[in-house]
Amino acid sequence: MKRTGIADLPLHKGGVPRWLMQRMVRLANAIAILLVEEHGPREFVRRLSDPFWFQALGCVLGFDWHSSGITTVATAVLRQAIRPEEHGIAICGGKGKRSLATPRDIDIAVEALGLGEGAREELKYASRMCAKVDNAAIQDGYTLYHHAMFIAEDGSWAVVQQGMSVADRTARRYHWFSEQLHEGFVVEPHSGIASDAIRPVVLDMTARESEGCRRASLDLASEGPRRIRRLLKSLRPKWQESLCRWLPSSRETRAIELPYLRMPLNANWEALARAYELQPRDYEALLAIRGLGPATVRALALIADLVYGEAPSWRDPVRFSFAFGGKDGVPYPVNRKLMDEAIGLLEEAIWRARIGHDEKLRALKRLKGLVGLARGEEGR
Repeated sequence: MKRTGIADLPLHKGGVPRWLMQRMVRLANAIAILLVEEHGPREFVRRLSDPFWFQALGCVLGFDWHSSGITTVATAVLRQAIRPEEHGIAICGGKGKRSLATPRDIDIAVEALGLGEGAREELKYASRMCAKVDNAAIQDGYTLYHHAMFIAEDGSWAVVQQGMSVADRTARRYHWFSEQLHEGFVVEPHSGIASDAIRPVVLDMTARESEGCRRASLDLASEGPRRIRRLLKSLRPKWQESLCRWLPSSRETRAIELPYLRMPLNANWEALARAYELQPRDYEALLAIRGLGPATVRALALIADLVYGEAPSWRDPVRFSFAFGGKDGVPYPVNRKLMDEAIGLLEEAIWRARIGHDEKLRALKRLKGLVGLARGEEGR
């Protein structure tokens, strides 16, 4: 079972005390050294792309299992603890403005890890497409505010990014791993998604069932913005307030629950003009065009549905519940093997780490708390 995916977390405010941050960095450094020595940089990066293992690591370092801060703080801790020359791993990006520095960080990482010039542009493209897909191709109501890329010395990479939902003040975390992109960036690239909450309506252009809609959207973009503008006007005359009643959920609830899925009043015509000039070869190339954002993706998808009958997927791509499984086997039973694997690896790393006895006990106690939580879910 592939386990890369998403986790929903409540938003928490506040910072990390300096005394705790220092200990978290020290522990993270010790764990990283041992895991890299034992399994290599690529395997450490792969494990960071696993949302379950990432969550367990954050708990061991000192955070509550359900805090949204576990993503940003764990990334910040790893940035301070991990050095390319020692661990064979570089970390780019981070939270807020720090995420905007990802391209510059990639330049530094390529030099530090001794990667070829070709890797530089490939990594920048991967970073940009991960953000584009989770912000535009999957429209679940979360706006990205954290983007971090972990690069191993062999060129493999993982991306961990997080989005915020203002509506219910939760955060959702997205995980990527380079070697799981068997069909590119737009065909179920996450391989597996874990979440506490399932949204009733999500536009998911990465779903396999959206293939026809992706083709129709590409054909529309290739015909030029003038035709798209005419179709939008024909679908939304002045007297019609909204097209929400045509969305799948409205047939059951008579009201759209997520307002961001409404038909856009407009699209990015400059981006569509560039698409017409470039004639992208596939939907990934279309999505890669700068300026082509959520509203334009949504407009193309809805025209493809209403005019050409090529419906996109409106189902939330969540597949697995948060942590190691769900109570009562919903949506799937607790995966004991997965749970024991993550716990065993971290326990061994903690015991072998060159840190004080008290710090080991505190870390193991936090890990034990996560074990109790996961097994408590199993028992309910």
